[in-house]
Amino acid sequence: MELNQSNSRNSGLKVVVLILVLLLMGTLAYVYKLQQDKDAVDSSLSKTLTEKEKFQAELESKIAEYDVAIADNTALKGELEEEQAKIMELLEKIKKSDGSVAELSKYKTQYVKLKREMDNLIAENNVLKANNSKLTKNLDSTNVVLTNAKTANDTLAAKNENLSKTVEKAQRLSVLNLTTLAVKQKSSGKQINTDKASKADVLKIGFTIAENQVAKTGDRTYYVQVIDSKNNVLGEKKTETFGTTYLPYSFQKIIKYENKTVQVQEDLSVKNITSGTYFVNVFDKKGELVSKSSFQLK
Repeated sequence: MELNQSNSRNSGLKVVVLILVLLLMGTLAYVYKLQQDKDAVDSSLSKTLTEKEKFQAELESKIAEYDVAIADNTALKGELEEEQAKIMELLEKIKKSDGSVAELSKYKTQYVKLKREMDNLIAENNVLKANNSKLTKNLDSTNVVLTNAKTANDTLAAKNENLSKTVEKAQRLSVLNLTTLAVKQKSSGKQINTDKASKADVLKIGFTIAENQVAKTGDRTYYVQVIDSKNNVLGEKKTETFGTTYLPYSFQKIIKYENKTVQVQEDLSVKNITSGTYFVNVFDKKGELVSKSSFQLK
């Protein structure tokens, strides 16, 4: 009987040892798996940080490219500065981000849109720069001709006429970035953005008058016309006459221009407006359309 009890104890001990061995092997396998996962995460994180650094370097390069274009001092200087500010803002967001794949993907999507706008602006800026250079050379050449000329003739008269048109065109101011934002005016004075016509009681209209060193300084008058989906003119509904043409407008804006970029902002009070597409037009003091845009309210 004692022999049987001894065998039973030995068998139980073997089972316990076997169980402990299995547990140890399982633990070792689990630790190995954790180490592999950690190595994979570290590798992924290292790669993500590298992508983040490359992205930051690319944005810094684009900001420098904007600096070069802005230094050209063309009529697009104001618009170039605005787009550069967007790139700089995106760069700050990336610097503060955790560098995750999801965040980098989101910011790269934003960058693609900004880069497309940048490429268009840079191309347009290069054209303006070339045109300005050509215009300057033409003006210098014509001034030499006028200084040395003693007798007017048909050829000179034609040149003078063309020069006059060229200078007049060069002196025209560019109106850019015409935007309209519908807001709800609170009694506290706070304004809340809205895309619903039933809630809108103020339309915030803004545009930029670009820098132009050739243009004359002084007051410039602009007539802003806001038309709803039913072809009704909103706002003051006053009328200005240009020869035989009558221009109904929403409000008039007089700007003091000194050859520098000017940001223009005006709040137009509205009520009981309906949903649909709205059109915003800006006319100069001669009644010529210089900018237009549209927006929609639900």
